[in-house]
Amino acid sequence: MRTRAAALASLLTLAALCLGDAVAGGYPFGPRTRAVNDLGNQFIPFHAQLRDLLYGRGDGGLFLNWHSGFGASLLPDLGTYVSSPFALLVAVFPRDEIDLAVYVITLLKTATAGAVMAVLLLRLQPGRWWAAGALGASYALCGWSVAEASYNPMWLDGLIALPLLCLAGEQVLAGRRFVTATLVVAVVWIANFYTAYMATLGAALILLTRALISRIPLGIRPLARLTAVCGLGVGLAAPLVCVVYFGTRHAYPGREAQFTPKPWTDVFARMLPGTYDFSSPALYVDTVALLLALTLPFNPAVPRRLRAGWTLLVAAMALSMRWAPTQLAWHAFAVPNGSQYRQGFVLCGLLVIAAWLSCAHGVPTPRALLPAGGLLALIAVSARSGAQIHWWTYPLLLAGVAAVAAAVALHGLAARLGRPLPAVLAVVVLIGAQVGQSAATMAVADRLRLRHFDDYAPWGERQERQRKVIADADGWPRYRTEPGREQTVNNDPLMVGGQGAGYYSSLTSDVLSRTLTALGGGTTSRGRAVQSLDNPVTDAIFSVGARVRSSADPHQDTYAARPTTVTVDREKAPPLVTVRPAAGTAPGYGASPFRNQELLLGARVYTLPRGIAVRGTDGRPAGRSPAHGYRLPASPRAARLTATCPGGSEVFLWAPHYWGNALMRGPRRPPSGFRGDWPVTKLAAMQPLGPAPRSGRVEVSLTARKNSVIPRDAIGCLDTARLRAAVDRLTARGATGVRVSGSSLSAELPPGSRGLAVIAAPRIAGWRCAAGDGPDRPAATYLGLVAVPLDGGATSVSCTFRPPGLRVGGAVGAAALLALTTVATLRALRARRRGEARHVHH
Repeated sequence: MRTRAAALASLLTLAALCLGDAVAGGYPFGPRTRAVNDLGNQFIPFHAQLRDLLYGRGDGGLFLNWHSGFGASLLPDLGTYVSSPFALLVAVFPRDEIDLAVYVITLLKTATAGAVMAVLLLRLQPGRWWAAGALGASYALCGWSVAEASYNPMWLDGLIALPLLCLAGEQVLAGRRFVTATLVVAVVWIANFYTAYMATLGAALILLTRALISRIPLGIRPLARLTAVCGLGVGLAAPLVCVVYFGTRHAYPGREAQFTPKPWTDVFARMLPGTYDFSSPALYVDTVALLLALTLPFNPAVPRRLRAGWTLLVAAMALSMRWAPTQLAWHAFAVPNGSQYRQGFVLCGLLVIAAWLSCAHGVPTPRALLPAGGLLALIAVSARSGAQIHWWTYPLLLAGVAAVAAAVALHGLAARLGRPLPAVLAVVVLIGAQVGQSAATMAVADRLRLRHFDDYAPWGERQERQRKVIADADGWPRYRTEPGREQTVNNDPLMVGGQGAGYYSSLTSDVLSRTLTALGGGTTSRGRAVQSLDNPVTDAIFSVGARVRSSADPHQDTYAARPTTVTVDREKAPPLVTVRPAAGTAPGYGASPFRNQELLLGARVYTLPRGIAVRGTDGRPAGRSPAHGYRLPASPRAARLTATCPGGSEVFLWAPHYWGNALMRGPRRPPSGFRGDWPVTKLAAMQPLGPAPRSGRVEVSLTARKNSVIPRDAIGCLDTARLRAAVDRLTARGATGVRVSGSSLSAELPPGSRGLAVIAAPRIAGWRCAAGDGPDRPAATYLGLVAVPLDGGATSVSCTFRPPGLRVGGAVGAAALLALTTVATLRALRARRRGEARHVHH
């Protein structure tokens, strides 16, 4: 019976998801992309990186990712985004079908959640298998799942974890399957520790309520078993959990958010079908399940103690999402960026369990259905002013209510006639309404999500061309191949290869973001998405010998070239390891990115105009900003910036808080686009404008699309001859050979090298280095890069990278494994003695 219920839940879930995506015209059923927001920018690229890792391809290993951010810690990213067992399925898909692989994984996770919930329902209370299967699908298709987790696939592991942990806890309370339950806890915490934490809290509340309602004595031994299972399971997951935890400690700080509960009208609105909103709790369960849940307090067939206990639990859970301290506790005491109701799946699960407990004790009678219908009507009326309500919401709701009414009538007809056909039709009507409502809600979420978020094209001809060109140009580790600024997604290096600056993760290191920003780099997502810098000075600093240039992405720019044109610019670059003189005092970055680049390069290569003039669209001098820059209001007319540079020098514009186009007067070339917000949500990267005319008079037209600020030192004039000389000096004093293997690097140096060996990689936590045969020590830092002190006697350096937290997590994991093995052995010996005693007795 449980197998049939699980199978039905899975089939209904898959049918509703695929139908909803097909109705919305979404990938892979239609032309609309699924890759919105972080799904396209982070999750699909990290699945691609996992696939490359499984096949032994790409640069780096399990610990270090040389593709992104000029060298980023990989294990925390894997533990955050792709540590689920389901993620391993990427190995069976071709590399160019990575979008399809992630979609299939999403479907399978959601269907599995429905199946496990169906099994849990039958474990909580015996009943009809088809009803358990249908309600299992209601849980899998809840609003949290279709509106939020469908494009955050790692969260779906939490959807599976809640019923799975409840099943494991039931076994432990009964004194059975201690080892199996511990392994279940370990797997769900490894799969996604963030939602597993919420699922663990939810499961604890469910088990506690069960024990109190059933008058099960919660003595010391059952509680000790549960605590031991949870502790040992989390301990087994510690090697990954600790690495992720320490990764967040070293990450660039995100936005400081304050929790403000949404009004009840929004909460009630999100319980109805066909609603969507990013910032309110997605509590939809189909009308059939919601109406059944509302019958629980009024259903006389359900024991009074059970009714009261579960009703209070659902109410307490709902209220906990309104109070800041409990809301903070649900999110591991950190207010999340973006959606602030990530524990919503727990409340959806409680509603589904309440629905099951009501119907499993018998079909609710009008005595229960009428007050439940009144509550549903009150919810619907109260929600009418919610911003999430659309014209299709109430028709979908009424269709669900009509289906319930029709099913009740058919059930009564079957009882009067004594024939099963009307009852079968009632089941078909209910399941049809459930699938239809959930598919419609999925379609609505798919469509509206595209309006709210940036979206990205799935893998196609553009990425295929880029990947091939990058592979042909690749010379790692002699030099880096930069995938370029014309990105498809923020994590382009993971998708198309190369060794670039581009990188986007919740764990983007603080040192990487601050270093690249100091050099004039651009960022989005409040500093956690860093972009490539199209600048020959930073290319020299980071040993970029090949830079890929592509036409704009046609998915983002309607006027972009089709097909995508991809070319490669090659420049002489110093080796990955260079030798710098030891500084008497530690240098630091200043306010000017031009001077910061020179500081890191070790040579003066820019001329900075003594002053620039900015005139507004009316020809008058632009207003000054508090930061001594120039204010530009949004306008279709162009403002004008003027400056003086040496004739023939390359002109660069640094305007991190400018959103618009910049075009320098002179030879025709496409305008440079800047996308920098004020104050710091997005920072625009420094960009080249072209060569200065012989006269040296630089005139730049600025067409601001948003209110912007231009800094007073916005122009830098690069002397390319000086840059070539600086590159030659660094090359002459640099490493004669560099070897990179996984998470280690070694380099041969010229004899007598003194000062600092500087590796063109950010000094993220975890690097240890040695000079020659010297001892292994934590790496030094040189303006944010990895450095190794040299005394003139060493002719080589070697460095290894281990992510912080791995040693501590490994020790905890080993201790947990030893404890679990000991317990398993003792239990096996005890069982064997009992068996021998019974044999002797007989």
